[in-house]
Amino acid sequence: MTTDSDDHPSSLGAMYSDYFLDYASYVILERAVPHLNDGLKPVQRRIMHSTKELDDGRYNKVANIVGNTMKYHPHGDASIGDAMVQLGQKELLIDTQGNWGNILTGDSAAASRYIEARLTKFALEVVFNPKTTEWTPSYDGRNKEPVTLPVKFPLLLAQGVEGIAVGLACKVLPHNFIELIDASIAILRNEPFTLVPDFPTAGIMDVAEYRDGLRGGRIRVRARISTEKKGLLRITEIPFGTTTGAVMESIVAAADKGKIKIQKIEDNTAEFCDILVHLPAGVEPETARDALYAFTDCELSISPNACVIADGKPQFLGVSEILRRNTTHTKDLLGMELQIKLAELAEKWHFSSLEKIFIENRIYRDIEECETWEAVIKAIDDGLQPFKKLLKREVTEEDIVRLTEIKIKRISKFDAFKADEEIRGLEKDIDTTQKNFKQLNKYTIKWFEDLKKKYGEGRERRTEIATFDRVDRAQVVAATETLYVDWKNGFAGYGLKKDEAVEKCSTIDDVIAMTQDAKMKVVKIADKVFIGQKPIHVAVLRKDEPLFYSIIYRDGKEGAVYAKRFQIGGVTRDKVYDLAKGKAGTRILYFAVHKTEKDSAAQTLIVHLKPQLRLRNVTRPFQFSEVAVKGRASGGNLLTKHAVEKIIRAPKDFDPEAGA
Repeated sequence: MTTDSDDHPSSLGAMYSDYFLDYASYVILERAVPHLNDGLKPVQRRIMHSTKELDDGRYNKVANIVGNTMKYHPHGDASIGDAMVQLGQKELLIDTQGNWGNILTGDSAAASRYIEARLTKFALEVVFNPKTTEWTPSYDGRNKEPVTLPVKFPLLLAQGVEGIAVGLACKVLPHNFIELIDASIAILRNEPFTLVPDFPTAGIMDVAEYRDGLRGGRIRVRARISTEKKGLLRITEIPFGTTTGAVMESIVAAADKGKIKIQKIEDNTAEFCDILVHLPAGVEPETARDALYAFTDCELSISPNACVIADGKPQFLGVSEILRRNTTHTKDLLGMELQIKLAELAEKWHFSSLEKIFIENRIYRDIEECETWEAVIKAIDDGLQPFKKLLKREVTEEDIVRLTEIKIKRISKFDAFKADEEIRGLEKDIDTTQKNFKQLNKYTIKWFEDLKKKYGEGRERRTEIATFDRVDRAQVVAATETLYVDWKNGFAGYGLKKDEAVEKCSTIDDVIAMTQDAKMKVVKIADKVFIGQKPIHVAVLRKDEPLFYSIIYRDGKEGAVYAKRFQIGGVTRDKVYDLAKGKAGTRILYFAVHKTEKDSAAQTLIVHLKPQLRLRNVTRPFQFSEVAVKGRASGGNLLTKHAVEKIIRAPKDFDPEAGA
């Protein structure tokens, strides 16, 4: 498809490319990502505007608010209702009544026709001011809505937000109300501050890798688990982002897989989290608690991604930078409000003074003989002429028209003393407002301090900040299975119950296997897994126990015989490693494993060689202390070039000096 018009794409591909970019931009800017200034997504902003529009101090049915919001949000009532519930559950902007669900259990809110809402006092004070709001037409042009609400508080960081757009995601974690105010004050005072998340579900968190909320950072959050008595653990707080139901399901799943041992689990959660984990006899509570952190949703890792709309485009900003910009925005809004107030006070002072002059000097009598409107305006203007120098601005025709609208009753009851008092009060307010504007930084600090005093009670930090190491899963997993080996066919696993039992194991263990042909590999344990033909050693690989291995092998079918001692080191699962030089026909003649280097070196063997011409001594002693411990890839030390018939352990009273 081609066209000569500059307004149309020259190909179908270009057309769809343009459409995709338009759609992606729309989703990012108008649906998924919050604005830096007010911290709200478009649907949340429209809900707040609609709720304020309906506000009369009483509760409104949420269904009514949702219906009214549809005047501004063209995406249906379901999305509006869900967003309204999420706002209400944050307990900051919306005063709720009815069943609004439970963030601990994940229970849904009742239908919007059954629940009610109104704006909190905090929202009314902090979020709205039509005089400082920038307006834009709604999607159908019938109404006007705010571009952003004039929020005088770091709402984005207080509530947190999560959204997924086209090729872009946003995840800002919630922060503590009081700490945000304290940090804002620190910014205004040019003092250092620290900002970390705080979750409504409480819990314990490690923020060592938070990275100021930027991409690549993460925090680890744990449930609060206490030991009530021997055999009973109680979970009273859960990680942010999960529910009590999900935590319980993860515990049951881990128990079914044999990773932890539990007897039963109870959920008594109502207003507060309360999960009881009963342990079977013989299970240590400390070990069980560590296992809960290692294998269940009792510990989660959360990756933040602070993305906001700023200057008309998405930007990735750290939470410290977001707070700095929010604090500056609050200061600017307060400055705008002071300027507006100053203009209003000046206007009120002007007309109060004008009214006093008009009534005290009986200028209203000058219009009694006037026959036209123009004559009335001129008569009043002439009467005010001697007093205009007392005023702070020129008298306009609009001022004179307002004087003509003063009722006779007000003129007859005019009290000059009260009028002077009112004017002096206005002058005092003007001086105070001018002073606040000149000291805007100080005024903003006082604003935040008052906000903290009025609304900070009960908003103390809930999530404990701590540093904790990652639990070693291998150390705490319950060894509920047994490793069996089918030596004949080269299989191992916990499902081969008819074969030889080797040792206790867990379902997350790795198995190390060595075969007669000097091959080694590590595999993940399973019900049944192939480990290689003719295995000579099969065991659970315990990385915290570095063992010492000793082998004597023949290099190839008729090659020399070598001895080596080695440790395993790092391995890749399912990769086959050579313990010899890799020649076909290689065969291990002797194998041993020890826990210490001393025990490994203490091995004394008697090597019997095959009889040959001119070979006088066919029996030779050998001590492994002659061989240094090296890596598994080392070739070892040459033991003999002759063929070996057998190798046996020397008796305890054997004297190597005396020979065999």
